[in-house]
Amino acid sequence: MNAAVIANQAHEAEVKVSPLSAHIGAQINGVDLTRRLSDTQVKAIRAALLKWRVLFFREQFLTHEQHVAFSAQFGELTLGHPVFGHVDGHPQIYSISKFRKATRFEGQALLRPWTGWHTDVTAAVNPPFASILRGVTIPPFGGDTQWTNLVIAYDKLSAPLRAFVDGLRGVHRFAPPQGASGTDAFAKAVDDHTLVSEHPLVRVHPETGERALYVSPGFLKSVIGLTPRESQALLELLWEHVTRPEFTVRFKWEPGSIAFWDNRTTAHLAPTDIFDLDFDRQLYRTTLVGDVPVGPDGKPSVSIEGSHVGAAAAVALN
Repeated sequence: MNAAVIANQAHEAEVKVSPLSAHIGAQINGVDLTRRLSDTQVKAIRAALLKWRVLFFREQFLTHEQHVAFSAQFGELTLGHPVFGHVDGHPQIYSISKFRKATRFEGQALLRPWTGWHTDVTAAVNPPFASILRGVTIPPFGGDTQWTNLVIAYDKLSAPLRAFVDGLRGVHRFAPPQGASGTDAFAKAVDDHTLVSEHPLVRVHPETGERALYVSPGFLKSVIGLTPRESQALLELLWEHVTRPEFTVRFKWEPGSIAFWDNRTTAHLAPTDIFDLDFDRQLYRTTLVGDVPVGPDGKPSVSIEGSHVGAAAAVALN
């Protein structure tokens, strides 16, 4: 048996899925993401994504081009970020560095247990269906990211509350955290690329039919039809609920680590402890074009301001 055949058999090795918590997160072994995956491997990874919501890969040292190529096997890529742009020369990639000037805030935000938790780009009418984040420069300690399962969060609500939220819709927009103000760069980016959308509070997953609490704490600002106090009380109850520890998984990054999550059924929390450390931290993200969310009543989301989040290639050619 020649070396090429042996190498090909190794590449076709079975995808190994190792769950990391009761409700969310699994590590994937047995694949080399620097190479094109087989149809069988793509199918296995996609099935694991639907079941475990966020997947983790170790020791995958990808270039920007390989990151894009891996992502494209699961869907159409968006522009790096619809508001804050992309890496020069790589329109599909968004830089997540320790000090991102465009996303910095001034003043002390009002901190609550759910502060910082969010689902990516829900201010858009068609938020990305998935995000793929690659670790490059990682501090020796600190900087962990957390994810929560919004399907189990919905399931664990009482039946009367599930019935109530099933019929509600909310307004999502980009804005600084409560108590803080955006920097000039943040304000200009938001003004130049305004995104405001109305989404159902409960989203029906287009592939599995599951219902998820679609209540991104970072972007959801109010519930339509409720008084301001009713809206605030309900949202705070739901945000506290979706971030319950038993619904979550916490990931320790290493250079070459990759996290791949279903953005339709998860929210995540970026670390803030890194700002108390002297170490750099650099990650890169791609996102995949998503569909327009639909609620239990069959009604789709509605764009209030802004346009769909589309393919990076189309934007780059304009």
